[in-house]
Amino acid sequence: MLGALPFNERNIMTSETARNDIERIYRLWDEALGKKDLEASLSLYADDATIESPLVRHLMNGSDGIVQGKENLRSFIAKVFQTNPPQRKRFKQGFFTDGRVLTWEYPRSAPAGEQMDLVEVMEIENGLIKRHRVYWGWYALKVQLFKEG
Repeated sequence: MLGALPFNERNIMTSETARNDIERIYRLWDEALGKKDLEASLSLYADDATIESPLVRHLMNGSDGIVQGKENLRSFIAKVFQTNPPQRKRFKQGFFTDGRVLTWEYPRSAPAGEQMDLVEVMEIENGLIKRHRVYWGWYALKVQLFKEG
C-alpha cells in the first residue's frame, strides 16, 4: 500500500490513544457547549491554544479573528455562551479525523429546521485542543453578523 504506516504495536497504541482523545473531545466539547459550561470547555484546551473565527472580531472588537491563550479564551468563550442566538443549534452527524485533526459540520438544514451552518476544525495534541478554527456558512453570517434570521 502506498503511504501505509508499518504495522507495529506503537502505531496501534498511538492511533487508539489518539482516537480516544478525539472521541472524548468531540463528546465533551458538545456537552460543554450545550450546557454553556465555561470551565468544562476550557478544560479541553491547551494553555497556549488558539481559536480562529469571524466571531472573534465581532465579539472582542479586535483587529483580527484569533484568540490565543487560555485566559483570553476564557473571555471569548464566556461571550460566545452569553450571546448565542437561538439558531445556534447542535445538530451534526459524526466527525472526521486523521488521528490529529478533528472536523465536523453543523449543516444549515437540520431535522428541526435551519441552524447556523458551521464547520469546526480542531488540532489535538497531547489530548487537548491546540488549535481551533470555525468556518461559517452563509446562514451563520446572516444570523450572527447581520442579525437576520
